[in-house]
Amino acid sequence: MDQPFRTVLAAFACLAFFAWGGTARAQSPDFDFYVLSLSWSPTYCATQQGGRSSQQCDGGERYGFIVHGLWPQYEAGYPEFCRNREPQRVPNALGETLFDIMPSMGLIGHQWRKHGSCTGLSQKEYLAETRKAYDRVRIPDTLAEGEKQLTLSTAQIESAFVAANPGMTTRGIAASCEGRQLEEVRICLTKDLQFRDCAEVDRRGCQRSQIDVPPAE
Repeated sequence: MDQPFRTVLAAFACLAFFAWGGTARAQSPDFDFYVLSLSWSPTYCATQQGGRSSQQCDGGERYGFIVHGLWPQYEAGYPEFCRNREPQRVPNALGETLFDIMPSMGLIGHQWRKHGSCTGLSQKEYLAETRKAYDRVRIPDTLAEGEKQLTLSTAQIESAFVAANPGMTTRGIAASCEGRQLEEVRICLTKDLQFRDCAEVDRRGCQRSQIDVPPAE
C-alpha cells in the first residue's frame, strides 16, 4: 500500500472515530422537560418479568410506588440511548444509594443507559436528580398505604395526586394500566423540577373507566 493511500485511510478512520464512537462526544441536553415515572410495584411483580426481579419482588420489602425512571422528553417524543463520556455500567456503590426508591441494579442501569445518558448529567448527577424528583412528589395517602385492593377511575387516581401536590394539574399527569391494573403514574416536571402540563404524555394515559390497584404484599 503506498503512503498517500495510507494517509487517506488514516484520516478517514480519524473522522469516523469522532463521528461515531470511541469515547463518544457528549450529546447536548436539548430536551424540553422530564417525566418522573412511578411504577406500582405489586402490578409489576405479578408479571413474568417481575417474577425474575428477586431484588424488588422477593426481597422481603413491601413496595408500593417505586421510581421506574426520570425521562427527558421533547414536547413530542423523547431522546434515548445518547452518546456521552460516562460508562455504560452504573457502579453498585452508586446505584445502592437509590435502593429505597428504585430497588434494582438492573433497573437503575437500564434507566441510565436509555434515559439518563440523554440529560447531559453524569451518572451521579442523574441519580441525584432522580432522588430530588421523587422527593418533589407527595404520594396521596390513599395510594401510599397499599394495604387493600382498590378499584378507581384514572381520573380519581390523577385527582388524588393533584390534590396532594400544589401546582400540579390533571394535564400534567397520566396514569397508565397493565390490562385492568394500575401500572404507572407519570408526572411531568420542568428541568428545575416544577410541575408542568404535557399534552402528549397526558393523552397517552390509560383509557379504561376503572382500574384495580392491587395491594402491596
